Amino acid sequence: MKLQIRSAWRAVALALPVCAMGLLLSSPMAAEEKKFVIKPVAEKKLKQLPAGPLYWQLENFPTLEQAQAAAGDMSLAAKVAGKVWLFTLGPKDSPTRGGSNVVQIGPVAPITAPEYLLRINHAGGPPGAKTGAHSHPGSEAFYVLAGRLGQKTPRGITHAEAGHSMNGHGAGTPMVVFSSGTTDLDQLVMFVVDASKPFSTPAKLE
Repeated sequence: MKLQIRSAWRAVALALPVCAMGLLLSSPMAAEEKKFVIKPVAEKKLKQLPAGPLYWQLENFPTLEQAQAAAGDMSLAAKVAGKVWLFTLGPKDSPTRGGSNVVQIGPVAPITAPEYLLRINHAGGPPGAKTGAHSHPGSEAFYVLAGRLGQKTPRGITHAEAGHSMNGHGAGTPMVVFSSGTTDLDQLVMFVVDASKPFSTPAKLE
């Protein structure tokens, strides 16, 4: 009888750490650790866009003041992840605006709208973090600063590593964006959307 009691207590003692770990993983703190964070850093509205096809050109500048001084009508300047960036939408192989050229991404999927919104987001999260299924009334393009980007659409799943870009799809495309690497995802996202419509809409994606 005593042996049975000791065995029962030993089983309880072994189970307690497992239960505690389960509670920790299901706690709000653990859920928060998997959160996909999105922060808008710059935006502007335009009545018209240049004739296409259009590309995003990313440059680095020493200071935000220099980037702002070099910005044109189709440019957005922002300080993100310890660097100063100038994002300019224009024709392919357009001359840089005086900064250090980083990458050119495109062509941007064309849209027609009464007014356009250019927006830059800074987004990412720990491995496994993801957005809900959603769509935008325009296109988006990605540049990965760190980690590994994953994107799921009806066309399948694509990935981009740090230092690489991914061109987005056309307006209304359902998608889930997620951190698919073994380290935290850190990325820049460039949008050209219809300013008269909701920026993001929940969507269904099988």
